[in-house]
Amino acid sequence: MVDKNEFFKQVTVKICSSLEIKTALERTYRYLKEQMPLDGISLTIRDPELAALRRVVKIEGERLEPLDDIFPLSADLWGEVQSWEIRTPTIMDLDHDRVLRQLIPYIQLEQDSGILIPLWVDEQLLGGLVLRACGKGRYEEAHVRLLAEVAEPFAIALANALAHEKLLKYRDILLDDNRFLNKELFLQNSDEIIGGNSGLRHVMEMVQQVAPLNNSVLLLGETGTGKEVIANAIHAGSPRRDMPFIKVNCGAIPESLIDSELFGHEKGAFTGAVTEKRGRFERADGGTIFLDEIGELPLSAQVRLLRVLQEREIERVGGSRPIPLDIRVIAATHRNLQNMVDDKLFREDLWFRLNVFPIMIPPLRQRREDVPALTRHFVARKSSNMGVHEPPAIAPGALQRLAAYDWPGNVRELENLVERELILHRGGQLLFNSVVPAERKDKAADTAAVTMVDTPLRLDEVTALHIGKVLKMAHGKINGPGGAAELLGLEPNTLRARMDRLGIDYRRKRSAS
Repeated sequence: MVDKNEFFKQVTVKICSSLEIKTALERTYRYLKEQMPLDGISLTIRDPELAALRRVVKIEGERLEPLDDIFPLSADLWGEVQSWEIRTPTIMDLDHDRVLRQLIPYIQLEQDSGILIPLWVDEQLLGGLVLRACGKGRYEEAHVRLLAEVAEPFAIALANALAHEKLLKYRDILLDDNRFLNKELFLQNSDEIIGGNSGLRHVMEMVQQVAPLNNSVLLLGETGTGKEVIANAIHAGSPRRDMPFIKVNCGAIPESLIDSELFGHEKGAFTGAVTEKRGRFERADGGTIFLDEIGELPLSAQVRLLRVLQEREIERVGGSRPIPLDIRVIAATHRNLQNMVDDKLFREDLWFRLNVFPIMIPPLRQRREDVPALTRHFVARKSSNMGVHEPPAIAPGALQRLAAYDWPGNVRELENLVERELILHRGGQLLFNSVVPAERKDKAADTAAVTMVDTPLRLDEVTALHIGKVLKMAHGKINGPGGAAELLGLEPNTLRARMDRLGIDYRRKRSAS
């Protein structure tokens, strides 16, 4: 039998040689194999969060198997494991130890001999190291006494290795958060919102009222009206502005994954859950979560969301402990939630919780005065994205047509139209000839379509608007009595040349007339 002092020295050096559990155990295993019968070794730790045993390393013969096997225990068996008082290494007698007998499916000794080294640190049982030798009766009390000399270094070294592993895990979580937030976080200052002083003035007044508070907000409006931009403005104007702003499109997540994506899951919660995962709500802790298309949320997830709003806490899928949250919820939808409540598609209690401070965002056709400024903004931004150093000019007559269009797709449709126009652009001014203005049914509506309230216009734009009004009064006629040229006091050819320069297509208007 080896000298105890030499044995202690060699095992301590081996087990402390690396902060990687697998590396340290492999080196220790090779040394122990020379000193005693040994055909395998495994490290199993207790996981209080899962109420389970986790086998993290298993070495069989010369084969190292880094694992992370999870063995969930019944409540009764977990309670017995918690109160287990084995303090020193012991030969595993499955016939006489009641707890060991119940752990047979996890220990997997079968017809082999085994020694259990319990790993205690500061009166806390971390887990156990099991040494296995093929055949019965392979271990003696001398082996147990030898291993008792190194039980404490084993426990301390493995505790440090586990702490190091947890530290690396937290580092990975922070790196994951950084990547996630770099992709998801986009803050837009409310002062930059196009139309904040004109068509969206009332909306921005409500934003300024509610932003400093912690209330939930419900944004209502047609698709493409800019609900996400308003949500950004609320977050940017709140005390949470320096904390995460997490966006979730509830309609884009499959129903089978919605709970896991929003609330996270524990390791082993379902097939494929090999690691724990924090959901969007946990990522938004301390900040704001924006639930777009809230009307698409399935009823099961609505129940969980109601708990978040009421209790400010969640439970992960497969978890049993509540996780407190400090979070603000902003929801948005283009659907009529009241009708969905009547049709039993949306929970009434959730509707009442969300509808405390609704903000209705008007469609673009109801704020036509914002169209010129939005068009210029998109032309400048899309040109920059496409590598165009000098954005092309917009023909004033084109702005008139854009302002008169009904925009069923709202701001998103305008943005897409500008991008398409830039792609097709071959020099000169942007004419937007593909836009056909809707017919106005009354004079007041027609006036609103071409009046740019609170928006400074260039001289060419004012001229184009005036020529357009006169052309409409002349029913598209340019020459002769009652024609636009006579009404404007210009020569017909002079008027045509000016209309060409401004991008007003008089030929089409004349033929239509």
